[in-house]
Amino acid sequence: MNPEKLKTYHITTDILIIGSGVAGLESALVASKYGKVVIATKKKLPDCNTSEAQGGVAVVLSESDTYAKHIEDTLNVGNGLCKRKAVEVLVKEGPKRVKELIDGGANFDNKNGKILFTQEGGHSLKRIIHAQGDATGREIEKTLISCVHNLKNIKVLENTFCIDLIVKDNHCLGAYMFTAKEGLFSVLADKVILTTGGVCQVYRETTNHAVATGDGIAMVYRAGGQLQDMEFIQFHPTALYVAGTSRLLISESVRGEGGVLRNKYGKKFMLKYHPSGDLAPRDIVSRAIIKEMKLTDSPNVYLDVKSIPYHKVRKRFPNLVNICEKVGLNVGKNLVPVRPSAHYTIGGVKVDLKGRTSINNLFACGEVASSGVHGANRLASNSLLEGLVFGYRTGKEAGQTLGKKRKIKESIYIKNHPSQLPFNLDLEDIKNSLRSYMTRDVGIERKEDKLKEVKDKIKFWMDYVLAKEFSSPKGWELQNMLTVSSLIVKSALIRKESRGGHYRLDYPKRNDKIWQKHIILQKEKVKYEK
Repeated sequence: MNPEKLKTYHITTDILIIGSGVAGLESALVASKYGKVVIATKKKLPDCNTSEAQGGVAVVLSESDTYAKHIEDTLNVGNGLCKRKAVEVLVKEGPKRVKELIDGGANFDNKNGKILFTQEGGHSLKRIIHAQGDATGREIEKTLISCVHNLKNIKVLENTFCIDLIVKDNHCLGAYMFTAKEGLFSVLADKVILTTGGVCQVYRETTNHAVATGDGIAMVYRAGGQLQDMEFIQFHPTALYVAGTSRLLISESVRGEGGVLRNKYGKKFMLKYHPSGDLAPRDIVSRAIIKEMKLTDSPNVYLDVKSIPYHKVRKRFPNLVNICEKVGLNVGKNLVPVRPSAHYTIGGVKVDLKGRTSINNLFACGEVASSGVHGANRLASNSLLEGLVFGYRTGKEAGQTLGKKRKIKESIYIKNHPSQLPFNLDLEDIKNSLRSYMTRDVGIERKEDKLKEVKDKIKFWMDYVLAKEFSSPKGWELQNMLTVSSLIVKSALIRKESRGGHYRLDYPKRNDKIWQKHIILQKEKVKYEK
């Protein structure tokens, strides 16, 4: 590239949405009522965490359920850090959003016209609705994509990597983009909504789609925006653990329907760790599994579904059956090897109840955002509901606040600097090393000395990787992964207690007197908020 200023061509729109999961598509549908929308997504529209979601949607629709019960369950699992108003919004607006989704064509599992419910960890009753057994996310994504394609004022840019936000005087004006075909260009917008998902690809073992490399969170941090609760990472207790395969998620609903966890000696163990046994909150189940693995010197535990009639398992959990069959396991006869894998980013870009960030005209919703709705640990199946509820709210706010005049009309320039390094980097090697360190020392269990070791290692990599000028998504993704990893470690070192998705071996107790507060990161600043 020419080391001088590079003038890029640009396109303009009223609202730019970066990401294509449930939150992004829902916000696009609502925002399109107010103006023109562009959705830019890193791969294809369905390539996101939403499509990978199995369990279902937690929503108050059954006659035996109430808003108060769902709110209480969410607050209990959140370990004292949920923002109650955000939880109330989630729970009370959830049913309407789900009914709209059904009206839009989503087909949830039912019997004689009545929706079926199941139970997952942390819930006091059956309130999880599901689709195609254990393919709920895929059904939701398919429905929303169909709705998006029916609207003429929504333009979709697939295989488009967002490099950075365009921010001037704390006002977001759009974003720099890249495609293999077009190269660099910019999208200028009156409002920008980030829905880029989480960061769990920074861990070696994760249930997340490959696109979840923390791009949105890193972009906001570079732009001077505020992040919240970055230390809280949720690990899903049951990912398939078979050598040579990816860590495929096994829905928590399997345990809700009667599946149980056993150690390598075939013994049930969850009642030793929590009175709810196999339906304890995810952080507790994950730590219990890790402890059993240590006690039995085993790389995994086992999920036993043999007590559930095989025909029911095949009908209710077709993904589980198909996945296991591919590796030679018959769930009617064999125990399924599982262990925890990084699953959900609880923290993220700090937002209010309308999705507004600390940067003007920039919004965020879904997993990339942190409204405080999940506290220190997300209640199972609240994430798809969050995408619908806060996607709707964010899209509406962005649409209703559109300005009459675009704030920037001139061409956008990218100041391109030549690489400061005379050698090529093995990006894959650095990424694999980063993911190994994060899994080993910034995972389910953490400790001061190990966190500091990882902090120093990441800083060493960042000193030369962030200085290099890349020209393709691989390099930009690595830079983003290093950035968000450093922020997770930074927050984990600050929070000297154990709470929810953050467990410190050297501070194993929850300390409400000092730490019942949120950690806010912004550039080199750290502040706290109740």
